[in-house]
Amino acid sequence: MVQPFVLGVTGGSASGKTHFLRQLLSQFAPGEVCLMSQDHYYKPMDQVPVDKNGIHNFDMPSAIDVDQYAADIAAVKAGRTVQKLEYTFNNPLVVPQMLTFKPAPIILTEGIFVFYYPEVAGLIDLKVFIDADESVKLRRRIVRDNQERGYDLNDVLYRYEHHVAPTYYHYVQPFRAEADLVIPNNHGFAMAMDVLLHYLRRVCQERAALVQS
Repeated sequence: MVQPFVLGVTGGSASGKTHFLRQLLSQFAPGEVCLMSQDHYYKPMDQVPVDKNGIHNFDMPSAIDVDQYAADIAAVKAGRTVQKLEYTFNNPLVVPQMLTFKPAPIILTEGIFVFYYPEVAGLIDLKVFIDADESVKLRRRIVRDNQERGYDLNDVLYRYEHHVAPTYYHYVQPFRAEADLVIPNNHGFAMAMDVLLHYLRRVCQERAALVQS
């Protein structure tokens, strides 16, 4: 069996990872890329850590079931299909779907802790770090959390100050230096996207050639 190529994408919360990934995935045919997001591996609410004020902190490494996440990535990399219930960020208006992760030439892992967890980082072949200024990330976070998750402004600002920012400086930013590619995303990433796509298409072609040989 030809081993899939594992791409890892990280960056601070609201750095633009989701937009970047949508653009990236749109350039590949169905079946060429399997996206496995850390976001679907949050632990049940009663296992998520709380801060000194009793507020659940979803921006801590211990909030993620890393053992299951790493095991599922390894399973797909080994050629097995995995199913996982979608995580809906506790939004009662969203009905979770059953997600199916199938083997593909490229496995795309993404999340704020994918470089931090040794179990996951050790499976990654190419590390990409999406970067953005703090003011840009905060503005994006306010809009996203209000529109997609129903959080009011006070809640967003509290979580950003007490959860998001400290987590970034402790668990995300230190791994920027380990990235193979750092992509600034304050205003766009078109050139960096072209470079990455060129490389990944070559990876797909090489693996297709190995399968046929």
